[in-house]
Amino acid sequence: MPKILIVEDEPDMARGLEDNLTFEGYEVHVERDGQAGLNYALANPVDLILLDVMLPKMNGYDVCKALRAKGAITPIIMLTAKGQEIDKVLGLELGADDYVTKPFSLRELLARVHAQLRRQASNTPPALEQYRFGEVTLDFKNYRATKAGEEIELTPKEFEILRFLISNRGKTVSRNELLDKVWGIEDYPTTRTVDNHILKLRKKIEKDPASPDFIITVHGIGYKFLA
Repeated sequence: MPKILIVEDEPDMARGLEDNLTFEGYEVHVERDGQAGLNYALANPVDLILLDVMLPKMNGYDVCKALRAKGAITPIIMLTAKGQEIDKVLGLELGADDYVTKPFSLRELLARVHAQLRRQASNTPPALEQYRFGEVTLDFKNYRATKAGEEIELTPKEFEILRFLISNRGKTVSRNELLDKVWGIEDYPTTRTVDNHILKLRKKIEKDPASPDFIITVHGIGYKFLA
């Protein structure tokens, strides 16, 4: 039975989400502030987090950022009353996997929860546990990376981008495909978040990020991994 953590301070919203997700067969735990949600997520195994943005003690963006900095790869769906594109971009760039803007329909939320859990269960081929290219060694099982023998810090999302690109090495992968397979978002209106992640990733793994050897831009389409 998948376990879902809800971090939501509005009592009616939290209760409604808990009741409906329990009815769907999920195990549910609720925390009412950001700090408590962060502490629970770090101390307990959960399969998915529904994370409100506007929370007491610690907002949802900071919770998401802190979880990813600690290496947590649990899917996070942000719940936000903000509908502007910049707010959605910020959440995704901090490591969220999807977002739902309030007010939302229960059917839409459940569909996104189901999609994230399915994707998490079948996300990556288990065969690709390690990979070496140039001076870089990737350990996907333990989320560790080294370059020329020195450890480098990659975020969980950067590992997943690399894993997907390497699994499709030699093939051109579109930005929308990366959004779908890595973030789990099929209809997001901009691909800027992909480009920003690739830019940061190149700075960590390429000898010359301005003239990359491994993650190659295919103009107008996306990226290709060569190694």
